[in-house]
Amino acid sequence: MYDICTIGHITLDKVVTTKSVKHMPGGTSFYFSKAIQQFDINYALVTALAESEMSVVDGLRNDGIEIYSLPSQHSVYFENIYSENQDYREQNVLQKAAPFGVSVMPAIDSKIFHLGPLLADDISVDLIRFLSLKGLVSLDIQGLLRSVVDKKVIYHDWLDKKEALPYVSILKANEHEMEVVTGWSDVQQGARYLADLGVQEVIITLGSRGSLIYKEGIFHEIPAYKPSAVVDATGCGDTYMAGYLSKKVQGGDIQESGEYGAAMATLNIASSGPFSGNAASVEEVLTKGIAEHYNVLQVGL
Repeated sequence: MYDICTIGHITLDKVVTTKSVKHMPGGTSFYFSKAIQQFDINYALVTALAESEMSVVDGLRNDGIEIYSLPSQHSVYFENIYSENQDYREQNVLQKAAPFGVSVMPAIDSKIFHLGPLLADDISVDLIRFLSLKGLVSLDIQGLLRSVVDKKVIYHDWLDKKEALPYVSILKANEHEMEVVTGWSDVQQGARYLADLGVQEVIITLGSRGSLIYKEGIFHEIPAYKPSAVVDATGCGDTYMAGYLSKKVQGGDIQESGEYGAAMATLNIASSGPFSGNAASVEEVLTKGIAEHYNVLQVGL
């Protein structure tokens, strides 16, 4: 049995910032896998992409990641355009890949299945229900709120949310995604709404303002640690979840797991591409961040 199994497409990404234009692999499955490989977690990835992009899979396997690669005629091709404020981005989609379903799933058992859909038809309710019988389901909701119209990503509510969310143990959304799926702009009201639909742990990421985690009627405020530089926000949410779930599966509580994920995201935003830190660098961010927070509290006394 695996500790964590991620299910999601590896994409072709064009990342446009105010400082550069870069082409690289991406997607939740890629960024999550690159982040979690640095830690002692029994991990597997289930992905689907075209034969022309199998070199990316080969590279991840060379890094020691166990991968189940499903065939697809095309790979997903995203264009991500960031303004100076990297909390927000514009997205275009030039290609789509084959969806994931129960019939194509390899026979895998895992303590946690982390689902990283990129578009609305990537993962079905039947698959979510099926996986919930085998382990905890963690869902990054972003892709289920995105459809493609004339190559542009259009955000909309998730029509199947009331049917699917009772089978989701952990849900992650950013502030905008939360408002789309709940109708609430208030973060606490949005988190309560999702919990009322059956989610056990609701994680709302707030970019440079940190994150909020709601479980069993309690809100946990997670700080955002100050990065050494703001270079590229691509993959920060996936890196956060890699830290959160890896710490959780090792027995960490919600606050500890959230802070660990936040520290990993801080390291990720300070450089281009996937997370390249290690446990020591994460602990350094946590130590410095906690010390700075303590100093602020002392000044306020």
